[in-house]
Amino acid sequence: MDNNIFINNHPLVQHKITRLRDKSTGTNEFRSLVGEIAMLMGYEALSDLPTEDVSVSTPIEDCMSPSIAGRKLAIVPILRAGLGMVDGILALVPTAKVGHIGLYRDEVTHIPHAYYCKLPKPIEERTIVVTDPMLATGGSAVDAITQIKAHGGVNIKFMCIIAAPEGLKKLHKEHPDIQIYVGHLDRELNKDAYICPGLGDAGDRIFGTK
Repeated sequence: MDNNIFINNHPLVQHKITRLRDKSTGTNEFRSLVGEIAMLMGYEALSDLPTEDVSVSTPIEDCMSPSIAGRKLAIVPILRAGLGMVDGILALVPTAKVGHIGLYRDEVTHIPHAYYCKLPKPIEERTIVVTDPMLATGGSAVDAITQIKAHGGVNIKFMCIIAAPEGLKKLHKEHPDIQIYVGHLDRELNKDAYICPGLGDAGDRIFGTK
């Protein structure tokens, strides 16, 4: 596997993904699990955040201790399902700024179309984590990251819970410079471009819509 692709094998992540797959898992539990998985994956994905030593006074003495440096973090969910992962990462870095990218997929051609893009400034100075629970064809992820780069984003990570090999290959081919974090790599896409075995439509299951 390429150095910029990270497939998670943590038992807690895998257990929670199994609960996500179960069609009997209700909306409330599904939503909670997505946030928990994002937090566990975020712990790994953010291990290279830059730090700088700052002065702090403990109850015993003054000392220098590491703190996250620079403009810190921007979380950019791909609407709408990517929103489900935001709170899990915010639990780790509450000071992170949150942008949004809106894309919808044509049900016939499966081609993504953009309708909204709002990013924290200055985006070029931030570590950017793009979130979407599902990496299926890869079209939405490629498009979202292309937009972020067009706005000046440089240090970009993509985080998904489930990926199809086809989508992972496409995203890495189009954006080989970004780090890709995957909770589980599934078998394939079916003829309707759904991930198999997958977990259904993540957006519908997070928000209780059909």
